[in-house]
Amino acid sequence: MGRIVEINEAIDEIPDNSIIAVSGFNLLVAPEYLLLKLFEHYKETGHPKNIFLEVNPIPTAPNGVLDSIMKEIYNDPDQDFLSGILVTYPGWSPYLQKLIQENKIEGYTWPIGTASWFFREVARGFPGVITKVGIGTFLDGRQDAGYLNDLAKEKKRCKVQPIEINGDEYLLYTAPKPNVAFIRGTTSDEIGNITTEREGAFTDILNMAQAAKSLPNSGTVIAQVERIARFGSLHPQDVKVPAPLVDYVVIAPKEYHKQSANIQYDPRISGEIIPPAKPRVPEIPLNIRKVIARRILLEMVGIIKKLGRPILVNLGIGVPSEVAAIATEEGIQDYLFTTVESGPFGGVALGGPDFGASIGPFAIISMADQFANYEGGVIDAASLGFMQVDRHGNVNPSILPGRLPGPGGFPVISFGSPRIIFAGGFTAGKRDIRVENGQLKIIKDGSIIKFVNRVYKIVYNGKVGLERGQEVIYVTERAVFKLTKKGLVLEEVAPGVDVEKDILAKMEFEPKISPVIKEMEKRLFLAGKMRLEEEIKEALR
Repeated sequence: MGRIVEINEAIDEIPDNSIIAVSGFNLLVAPEYLLLKLFEHYKETGHPKNIFLEVNPIPTAPNGVLDSIMKEIYNDPDQDFLSGILVTYPGWSPYLQKLIQENKIEGYTWPIGTASWFFREVARGFPGVITKVGIGTFLDGRQDAGYLNDLAKEKKRCKVQPIEINGDEYLLYTAPKPNVAFIRGTTSDEIGNITTEREGAFTDILNMAQAAKSLPNSGTVIAQVERIARFGSLHPQDVKVPAPLVDYVVIAPKEYHKQSANIQYDPRISGEIIPPAKPRVPEIPLNIRKVIARRILLEMVGIIKKLGRPILVNLGIGVPSEVAAIATEEGIQDYLFTTVESGPFGGVALGGPDFGASIGPFAIISMADQFANYEGGVIDAASLGFMQVDRHGNVNPSILPGRLPGPGGFPVISFGSPRIIFAGGFTAGKRDIRVENGQLKIIKDGSIIKFVNRVYKIVYNGKVGLERGQEVIYVTERAVFKLTKKGLVLEEVAPGVDVEKDILAKMEFEPKISPVIKEMEKRLFLAGKMRLEEEIKEALR
């Protein structure tokens, strides 16, 4: 059973060459105090050394503990603390990115959902995760296999290999099984039962503990909490990690136990208080971002009408994240059930380094279970951002030479959702594009072309998506494309836009042209409501 101890007593148990699984969706359930004390112990004693971290997605935020550790490591040419890392989103740690890019440690990346399932699978004795997610993308072993640098390609500690089962193609994701888990909860009782009542999510903490405790090496689980309760006082259904799976419990100072990057504690995030219904919000200013978000919402309204019910969706970062606010402005938020990768259903998702938390969710489930909703196509639709799109409909959301944000949840969500709305600005760079008098006015266009001959890295494979029967469109402020077997087809154009000058001339390839190009709906470009509430009620009557 878990013993409540001073931090060094727990850290002393960690041997050199350990594989340490660490919870944390940004700073949600991130055991920052454990990481800090682990590194301090290394600096004082030289041990544990040569550790390998498995984090999902990353337990830090700008100026967080992990990034500070990475900065010290980066500036120490003789460091032997960290040998490598499996990370699904290194974007919040610039110094981790430098360490990987300069080949100072092994760097591997997987999708968030796949990493979540990895801990569950190795806990039950499986070699890793068998999935179709990543086929035909940079994660595929026939492409980059998730290797982020040459050292990873040489060591091959984590692998993504194509396999065949009953004549069907899959990928097998394998990595070392952790022998240590750093997890976090809110409360521990006297024997080590862990609850998460003040956390914004509980992500993979149970699966990480199970993975570390399972055979052949029954390892060590250390839990960071903020308070201790009497044994028997915790409700059994609130316990997320039972005491027999916990070895040590450490009480953390509150500065290392924040609910999210910018929030020490807000009971609305943990669902302890449900906020009152929002009053009518002020109208959101009309600009090109609002036009794109409105067009995404129109597509989702079409799905609501087709299915005859509210729909379950995922909204990615960037412009798609603004769709929920537009739905609230239109009064149709009750027809759109949103989800966040870390586990929340409903509420208002926060952005930036606070991403993963929601204000007022009506349910919070484990991250592995949330990603089952995405990979299995339980959700009805998803809208995700894009940085590059090519003639085959392949999408690169974020990866460029010298830039290492990682895939995050994008590969799983885009693979599994039956309907995908990729969305973003048509060009990038300094732009002056206005919405005036129901038309789009391109005063100065962006110099960076986003519709390219070939994406830098394939993170969504259009051919695989079509084979799976997905419905895929690409929404911008000036044009809407549909993915077909013949490639991208231009289907809609904004009022005021010249097809040759403003669209085709700003693409590296020529898309197919629909026999009848529609004008994007005028109401997208006009102030005031689009009257979607009345439209839905009439359709569902």
